[in-house]
Order: sequence, then C-alpha cells, then structure tokens
Amino acid sequence: MSRSLEPPLGSRGYDTRPDVLLWLIPFLLNGLGMLVITSTTTPKIFGSSGSLFWVGLKQLQWMLIGWVGFIVGWRIPFRVWMRTSGILWVVSIFLVFCTLLPGIGATIGGARRWIRIAGLSFQPGEVLYLFFSIHLTKMLHKHDKDEIKSFIVLLSLIFLSAAPLLLQPDLGTIILIFTIGMGIFVERHGWRLPLVSAVGGVVILVLLIVAEPYRMRRVVAFLDPWKDPLDTGFQAIQGLIAFSNGGLWGTGLGHGFQKLQYLPAAYTDFIFAALGEEMGLVGTMGVLALFFIWTMRVKRYYFEMDDDIVASMLWAMVLTIITPFFINVGGVTKMMPLTGMPLPFLSYGGTSLVMMWFRLGMVMGICSAGASQKRGLA
Repeated sequence: MSRSLEPPLGSRGYDTRPDVLLWLIPFLLNGLGMLVITSTTTPKIFGSSGSLFWVGLKQLQWMLIGWVGFIVGWRIPFRVWMRTSGILWVVSIFLVFCTLLPGIGATIGGARRWIRIAGLSFQPGEVLYLFFSIHLTKMLHKHDKDEIKSFIVLLSLIFLSAAPLLLQPDLGTIILIFTIGMGIFVERHGWRLPLVSAVGGVVILVLLIVAEPYRMRRVVAFLDPWKDPLDTGFQAIQGLIAFSNGGLWGTGLGHGFQKLQYLPAAYTDFIFAALGEEMGLVGTMGVLALFFIWTMRVKRYYFEMDDDIVASMLWAMVLTIITPFFINVGGVTKMMPLTGMPLPFLSYGGTSLVMMWFRLGMVMGICSAGASQKRGLA
C-alpha cells in the first residue's frame, strides 16, 4: 500500500503532534459503554443484596486499570516491544495453552478461553493477537524485498498462533488473527497473494465450521434465524428486535425491553443491540461516527510517517482495535455469523478493556515518535 498518495500533513496545515481526540474518543466510548452496561444489568441485580450499579462499577475499575496500561503502552518506546516481540509472542501462545490445564484454565460458555489464578481471570487470546501483530510486522520488514518469503512467514505465524486456539475452541480470535495478519501483509505487499490464498482460507474455514456442531448452528442461524427462533436463531432475532424497538431516538436509557431475559449477552457481545434499543439509530450512528473519526485522525499520522517500520507498526495497532469492532458490529447486525467478539471500549470485560487501552497507548506512542521524527527531535 503506497502512502505517497496522501498529501503530507504539513502541506495541509495539520499539527503533527498526537491530538486529544486519539484518547478522548475512546474515553467517551468507554463512558457510554458503562452507562449501557449499568442499564442492562440493573434488572438482574434488582432484589438482590448487591448494589444496582455493581457491574458498572466493576467496569469502572477495569477502565482505571486500563489507563495504567495506556500509560505503559504510551511511555515505553514501541521499538522495545518490537525487539522483544518474538519472546512475547511465544509467551502469549504458552498462556493460551495454559487455559487447557486443570486448575488453571476456566470454562465459560462451553469454551476454555480463560486463565483463573487467585480469583482473577483473564483471556490470553487478547494478549496473543496483539503480540502476533507486533511480531508479524517486524518479520515482514525483515523479508521486505521477498514477497513469497514474506507470505510464507505470514502463514506460518498465523498457523502457530491459531493452533492452540483451535483446542479451546475460539474461532472468533482465529478469524481475528487471520484478518489482522492479512491486513498487515497487504500494507507491505498488496492484495495479490492474499486473494490467491483466499480460496484455501475459505475451504479451511468451512472445514472448521463443519467439524464443530455449535459453529454449524451459528452459520444456520446466520442464514435463516427464523428457522429455529427459540434455539439457534434466538440471539440473532432478539438483537434485530432490539434495533427495531429503538427506532430513531430509542426507548430511553434504562427503558429497554430486550434486556429483560430476552437478549442474551446484552452487556457483553450484544451491547451494540442494547444500545440501539435504548438510544436508537441516533445512538448507534453516533458510535459508528466516533470510530470513524478516530480512524481518520490516526490515518493522518500514518501517511505522514517518514519511517516505514513506524508506519507499519501504527497500521498494525490500528487493525487490532478496529477489526474487532467490525467483527462485533457485523455479527450483531446479521451481516456475518456471530463469533462472540466484544465491542471495543463498550462491552463488559476486564481483559478486553485493559488490552484495548494498552493498544491505544501504543498508538499514541507511535504517533508521538513519528511526529518527533518529523520535527527532527528523534
């Protein structure tokens, strides 16, 4: 992908320093997510001895921890992460394997995707696809002149990263790793080889779906959720009903109906549908607009980078943030099968939120490094 097609920032009068919107927009999304999480979980807690705002307050705690990760990702030079990317990638694969060990791995929803130690649990798949992205970016630059060798490296890293995820199983993260990997490769070498390999990828994906009945049920529910509206198609249909109930302006925060035992995972995977019901089309379009504005702001810095490795790292980090967004929204709106992918900065979940803030910190650090180079300070 050529970055020379875009005019430099200076020629358009832009300031090359990272602007406040790079962190303010995720902060607004995070705050909005906590409102919807609190709204959708209050009926479940009502009548119990716990606080009505317990789940929302728990997400607030994760956000505060995420800010620490944000500072770490920002202040540690990204080249440190690149130098250690191989070790970090191997460690993250090992952690994914640890989810299969008795006494360490935890099963939730029929999948062993969590590690639980001393009462705390986290999902190592979130760590894996981050360091996979960093290590792949470094390796592709090592073989920048050889497209075939770069593609072999890409497929090798995807296979080694996906292998432990197949055992959990976690098809959603496998799709995420594959998509991010192809996106990183396209930035360096274009679409030719990825398009040629797409046929093989589709065959493998079909085999993975057929091999597991629950995956096949998700595909059937995607194609025709009304064929089995009380079982396989229930979640997809309830999500669509939530959007329909919301209309233009929504039912009002706290006044949604689908969260009352109808919409599964209303505060996690389907939070976009819950938001659509209570805040309407205006709310959902507002979320889409915020993600779009954030992406356009980062795009400016990408096209301004003088150093290709800096630009590629920025591209990779942005992919780790916006690709889960597209997968989640695509599944909830029935544009693609459901994968159980959380919505970045909005869905409830500690590991996802902390790692998102950490990636955002890395984006800020890379933009700062690129801006400093442009001003002759680095």
